[in-house]
Amino acid sequence: MAAAADSAAGQNPKDDERHVLTADSDARFSEEEYEEDGEEEYEEEEEEEELDGPAAEAAERERVQSVFRRLSSNPVGIRVHDVLIKGNTKTRDELIEAEVADLLRAAPTVQDLLRAASVATARLHSLDVFDTVKITLDAGPPELPGTTNVVIEVVEAANPLTGTAGVYSKPEARSWSLEGSLKLKNLFGYGDIWDASGSFGWDQTTEVGVGVYLPRFKSIPTPLMARASLSSQDWLKFSSYKERLLGLSFGLLSTRNHDLSYNLTWRTLTDPSHVSSKAIRRQLGHNLLSALKYIYKIDKRDSHLRPTKGYAFQSTSQVGGLWNSKGLRYFRQEFDVRGAVPLGFYNAALNVGVGAGVILPLGGGFMNSTSPVPERFYLGGNSSPVCSLGGLSSLLGFRLRGVGPTEARRHVLDKPESGSGDPGRDYLGGDLAVSAFADLSFDLPLKIFRDAGIHGHAFLTAGNLAKLSEGEYKNFTASEFQRTFRSSAGVGIILPTKLFRVEVNYCHILKQAEHDSSKTGIQFSFSSPM
Repeated sequence: MAAAADSAAGQNPKDDERHVLTADSDARFSEEEYEEDGEEEYEEEEEEEELDGPAAEAAERERVQSVFRRLSSNPVGIRVHDVLIKGNTKTRDELIEAEVADLLRAAPTVQDLLRAASVATARLHSLDVFDTVKITLDAGPPELPGTTNVVIEVVEAANPLTGTAGVYSKPEARSWSLEGSLKLKNLFGYGDIWDASGSFGWDQTTEVGVGVYLPRFKSIPTPLMARASLSSQDWLKFSSYKERLLGLSFGLLSTRNHDLSYNLTWRTLTDPSHVSSKAIRRQLGHNLLSALKYIYKIDKRDSHLRPTKGYAFQSTSQVGGLWNSKGLRYFRQEFDVRGAVPLGFYNAALNVGVGAGVILPLGGGFMNSTSPVPERFYLGGNSSPVCSLGGLSSLLGFRLRGVGPTEARRHVLDKPESGSGDPGRDYLGGDLAVSAFADLSFDLPLKIFRDAGIHGHAFLTAGNLAKLSEGEYKNFTASEFQRTFRSSAGVGIILPTKLFRVEVNYCHILKQAEHDSSKTGIQFSFSSPM
């Protein structure tokens, strides 16, 4: 908001001069006040014009203080006469008006208008196509007392092309990956953002994608998104299959708390090793998967990387097989709840979280059907459970996909390299999953560490998986599920940088099952700082 040089408190309605009104000034736009005080204020203005030096400064301070007293005591009625837009050489006026015009025009008082202007500034910044945004309240036409013109001045991004690159470790397919992206902003003036991204994983995981995002288009009030992607993920070490996905994704609804999208994917599962278990072999081949996903999210935490207070909740619902895809009809539901409590010493905070998920096949005899392996839940990995809101948290100390139901792989006798040893087991994931964590973060004693944001933490993680499909629900009991919970504990140091976030943790396995893959010792994690 720009600072005003004059208060409209001394404005003569017959004067043609225009005055600016912002958070530092006020206007007495009431027609009755003009009639009662017009001549007196005009005389005072003439007297003040004769003042100079310290006397003029004192008079200006008194005027500003008077404005603040009035704004803090009584509402000041006002009506927006016009919204003027300046500085947009490429961005279309209708985009800016659609984002903020109704919000500004609805304000009935000066106080409400100042608050609306602050919200409008944040909205325009969120489009990510402006370097600066300034909203000024200017006095309306002299013949329309009690009105104001809102002037929106924007400076468009000097460089519309931006890019990022980094090396990260994540709990999904990219345990280690080199990732990069390019964004071209506001190509057609609709606030449109075109992006291209790619990643290459050391575990032979690759992904490329292109997409476009429109905050608004014509009369459609919700943002629109479309994206095409091609990815290949190698799960041979964990589950004896490779997955290739060619997909289209469309954003149908996107607001602060709600997100609805539709995905159409051609999926191919192969087993080049020819040693996959029977459960995996039944699902090899290709399928066309159509799915509708809805996300409801609330995040009131003060930070996504190191929360010290607040709470967060996310629910993700997905229905797959909308086109009656054979073997791919399912319902998938996830919940994630987080909370952070400050402890009052060394900037310490206790973060706790619980996640749960279930996937059920759809169709006749669904409880005796099988669920698609790639859509099941998996636990393990070494990413931070505090930062990743959206589903099950990581189970530190356990290998990626190293927990849950397993099945022995096929022993191939005609392969000399197989020998006579155990071919291993495939991790099949679970239809029901629950995870929980507690994390105590705290500042380190040395000032050099505190200034750099380096801090320590102690953690406890737990989780479990169970199979419900193919009639296994009959053997499920809550007591057995609770008894077989896996858990780990440890301490670590977190080093945040502008390029990536580093965690160095010592993990100790407290409880595991027979075929779980875990390790007590030092673990490193590199992840995005966002």
